[in-house]
Amino acid sequence: INSLLISSIALYTNIKRQKNYLFYFSLCIKKGENHPSPNFNQYVRTQGAVTDQLSRRQVRIYQLYSRTSGKHVQIQGKRVTATAEDGNVYARLFVETDTFGSRVRIRGAESGHYLCMNRKGKLVGKVQDTFVDLDCIFTEIVLENNYTAFQNAKHEGWYVAFTRKGRPIKASRTRENQREVHFIKRLHNGPPPFPNTDQSKHFEFIRFPQGTDVINPPLSHDHI
Repeated sequence: INSLLISSIALYTNIKRQKNYLFYFSLCIKKGENHPSPNFNQYVRTQGAVTDQLSRRQVRIYQLYSRTSGKHVQIQGKRVTATAEDGNVYARLFVETDTFGSRVRIRGAESGHYLCMNRKGKLVGKVQDTFVDLDCIFTEIVLENNYTAFQNAKHEGWYVAFTRKGRPIKASRTRENQREVHFIKRLHNGPPPFPNTDQSKHFEFIRFPQGTDVINPPLSHDHI
């Protein structure tokens, strides 16, 4: 009788313990339903909109071929057009990263001016000492047709665009699916692309008088 009683108590304890496990498991499931996983897309968008002040900036060098004009974007001081031929010095662009995402600043290698938008949506070239002006920052958007569009970071829905004659289009009239905002990134076939090689330095030879031993030059009286 004692053994039967002990077995009954053990069975009752196991059943009660299993019920407790099931109840705890159901609470965990409900807790997971009430707390969904974090939205990583929102996190990337938020972080990608913050200028990176610490990392070393990456600079790419290329041309922007306009789908409508059939020419390349060029920055000639304040004037911006899409009428440059392949290899034109004004069509060479330094594209500098602004964040770890796809935000960039576009600078003309020859003129030193940045591609910017004024408050009316007109494309202009500006000289910038600081990079707090969002008018001069753009987001690279790779489209399904493999073209690239550049959306202004300050005004969502405002894109870099040109007419068939290569004239800038007012940004407020642009849309992502328009041909006028589509570009192809191309390598520049002109002079060397790196800033530190634009101005070459001549190597100067040191000439010694004939008969002078260069390896062991004669000592002056001060060294004797």
